[in-house]
Amino acid sequence: MDFQEYIKPELLILIPVLVAIGYGLKKAEWLQDKHIPVCLGVIGIVLSLLWVLVGSIPFETANAILEAVFTAIVQGVLVAAAAVYANQLLKQEKKAE
Repeated sequence: MDFQEYIKPELLILIPVLVAIGYGLKKAEWLQDKHIPVCLGVIGIVLSLLWVLVGSIPFETANAILEAVFTAIVQGVLVAAAAVYANQLLKQEKKAE
């Protein structure tokens, strides 16, 4: 699967950022491991939304606003999924067989 077909190139930087945030969340004693992917999804959506809001999309119509929200949600979920996938690949690589 080639993530570059689905994730906007400007947002690919969020993948290693979310991996790093995930490592930080793993160290947090107040958060269970099973909640980390959901947290990364929310953070990915928020960061993608910031990118969309700063972008050059004019928000003149309700359609444009809905398109921006949809784009932020989809891109946020995709970068979070890629970050979790990358983290799992790193874990499996380190694992001794």
